[in-house]
Amino acid sequence: MNVTVNNREGVVTLTLCGRLDTSAAAQTMAEIDRLLAANSQLTAPGTQLVCDLAGVDYISSSGLRIMLSLAKRYKNFRLVEVQPAVYDVFAMTGFSKIMTVEKALRRLNIDGCEVIGQGGVGTVYRIGDDTILKVFREGTTISEVNHEITMAKEAFVLGMPTAISFDTVRVGNQYGLVYELLRAHTLSACIRRQPERIDEFAQSYANLFRQLHAIEVPTVGNAIPNAMENELKAIHAISCYFDAPSVDLLLRIAENIPQGHRLLHCDLQTKNAMIQGGELMLIDMGEVGYGHPLIDLAHSYSAMMTLVGDYEAIVGLPKAYANDVWRRMIGYYFEGEPADVVAHRKEQIAVASVVRNFSWLSLSDSFPEAVISECQQVFSERVAKRKDYLLGVSATFGDWEVKE
Repeated sequence: MNVTVNNREGVVTLTLCGRLDTSAAAQTMAEIDRLLAANSQLTAPGTQLVCDLAGVDYISSSGLRIMLSLAKRYKNFRLVEVQPAVYDVFAMTGFSKIMTVEKALRRLNIDGCEVIGQGGVGTVYRIGDDTILKVFREGTTISEVNHEITMAKEAFVLGMPTAISFDTVRVGNQYGLVYELLRAHTLSACIRRQPERIDEFAQSYANLFRQLHAIEVPTVGNAIPNAMENELKAIHAISCYFDAPSVDLLLRIAENIPQGHRLLHCDLQTKNAMIQGGELMLIDMGEVGYGHPLIDLAHSYSAMMTLVGDYEAIVGLPKAYANDVWRRMIGYYFEGEPADVVAHRKEQIAVASVVRNFSWLSLSDSFPEAVISECQQVFSERVAKRKDYLLGVSATFGDWEVKE
């Protein structure tokens, strides 16, 4: 049995390779103790101890006792890349109930695959005629991946047409989710191919929002988080990029958004909706929450109208097309409302969207420096110089009552 240790950014990883049988157990435990004793990082608060068992094809009861000993000694302990036969041993003995045991995942190669969308949390590829693959950015944890799966299932149960992943995989060092979407294409791709149908697509886009916002999320018995709480956390998270007065201004705007319990996607741009058999279906469910529809529409406005970054790569459309479809969509969304009310709601959405213009930087800690710098540069024009106007309009957010 070969044992090595690696220490990286608060995570100490033990890698075991070989058969962890009774004859090897004592020597293996001694080597693990020696390596861990020499690693002072393990005494730091919050440090994780990970045991990588990708190279272990057999484990005995003595090996199980080694893992139990480590789990008792280190609070943040987990086993990863556990091969199926070894995973079955942990499951049958009940060890998977008393420690975190992550089964080894199927590995996929994306070389030559078509990119059909990309954003702050990952890139979506077409890997076959009937399957797509979302590859999460490097550094995404399995718990974050599982959160997205949970949100998709919760939204589906509540009545939204949502793509459900049928497989979690590995792509290099990154996690991925595989979806079966037979002959499906993003709304962005459909608009590019058939711009003459832009009004029809905009109407379907509006109907998707209206369907989503008609769903009231139960206050108990579901895993969907409070979107406003997430919004405020995101603002605080970008304090590493903006000074305290700037963060405080964004908080003041956001805090004026009323509470609500409607289902929100929180990143519903045209790239995150797929058309399958004439029906629009939601993907990229990692930010799903509940709250006031203003949050959802403001996030969409930020992406479709005023995005900072590589616009076409992220939205999947030329900006002129995206702006056009959003304007048409919001007209359909408020169809039947008095013209003065619609104009007021559009102004409120535009003002609320300035929060998302910058808080989206919280989605990743690996955005290019040029993108971060551009956000910092446009903050003055979009927010600082318009402070009184933004606060004035945000003070009216409370007059937006959501109809039953």
